[in-house]
Amino acid sequence: MTSMKSKSRKGQGFILGRARLEKISAVEGIKTSDATRRMFAEFDRKELTAEERRRAIFEKHAKKA
Repeated sequence: MTSMKSKSRKGQGFILGRARLEKISAVEGIKTSDATRRMFAEFDRKELTAEERRRAIFEKHAKKA
């Protein structure tokens, strides 16, 4: 496991990686669907930015008016 030095990010929270989030969620009985895994793999393949990923998820799940 690689060690990473953390910079002071007081008040900014922290970021969980996908694998860590899945492990934490599993404790609660929550599983990532295959469709969601494929969606994230596609994001990785396209090298989308965080903003582009948020926009794509929003557009997928937003109610159409």
